[in-house]
Amino acid sequence: MESDSIECVSSIDEIVEDHEIPHHNIHHHPHARHAPHHQFSSSKPHHNGTNNVNSISNIVGPTAIAPAASVHELLECPVCTNSMYPPIHQCHNGHTLCSTCKIRVHNRCPTCRQELGDIRCLALEKVAESLELPCKYYKLGCPEIFPYYSKLKHEGICIYRPYNCPYAGSECSIVGDIPFLVAHLRDDHKVDMHTGCTFNHRYVKSNPREVENATWMLTVFHCFGQYFCLHFEAFQLGMAPVYMAFIRFMGDETEARNYSYSLEVGANGRKLIWEGTPRSIRDSHRKVRDSHDGLIIQRNMALFFSGGDRKELKLRVTGRIWKEQQNPDANMCIPN
Repeated sequence: MESDSIECVSSIDEIVEDHEIPHHNIHHHPHARHAPHHQFSSSKPHHNGTNNVNSISNIVGPTAIAPAASVHELLECPVCTNSMYPPIHQCHNGHTLCSTCKIRVHNRCPTCRQELGDIRCLALEKVAESLELPCKYYKLGCPEIFPYYSKLKHEGICIYRPYNCPYAGSECSIVGDIPFLVAHLRDDHKVDMHTGCTFNHRYVKSNPREVENATWMLTVFHCFGQYFCLHFEAFQLGMAPVYMAFIRFMGDETEARNYSYSLEVGANGRKLIWEGTPRSIRDSHRKVRDSHDGLIIQRNMALFFSGGDRKELKLRVTGRIWKEQQNPDANMCIPN
């Protein structure tokens, strides 16, 4: 949805700024790092009447006797470079790869191009059971060490894992820590940055009846040494067009619970007030929006607040963010 003319008047700690909010183009930057591909060989298991599942003698080459780091490299899939988990497949020449990539390469070994078949590398699976490895986010600060098969589950919820870009105007693939994302929002998405815990925005839109699923605005606030994202947008709720404002916290859910916020909109002797806890940016913008966890304004009410001939949207949204004195109950219910 085109922004047309959206005027935003911001009042931060009694400082008022007038500025125009342009329609932004989204810039994508390929920051994904590609790990080097490790090629290795293991000979086809020989049974000779005995069970060799517990033996790793079928791993040949310089890694036959290897430190833990080299064994970890053996467990890297040569196609996607992720750690391999059972079932680990191998071709007749002993080249291994993960089950996901076996489908991607159409059952052909990416190293020797031989047909893969259904051979499992049981020896490598057994080696994996004996390993304890650091979380892959250890460079970002995670100190944890896990058994190989527990590592993957932890990494899915690790508090040190990178965050996705919180910009909702398009699908942005950038990930990183909070300082990196703040700079990315400012420099690449041209998001407005403000310091202070109170705000006063006025949203102006011509042709308010042309409501599509769209995001109108994202503003970032810096207060209490943290960053918060204020979203304001229009979308269809069933058959009814609505406007919605909500705040997300740039950090983990446990930290978000230390803060609360309020949003208020009104005119002509009427007002709507919302109070809540900011959702973490771990929860996607769409998830928060679809759970209706924020200030929702029906179009007819929004036009009533706008006054005049109801042909132009003029909403003034005020709000503030504050820090709770105590941590809320850890079992706090969050809308789905």
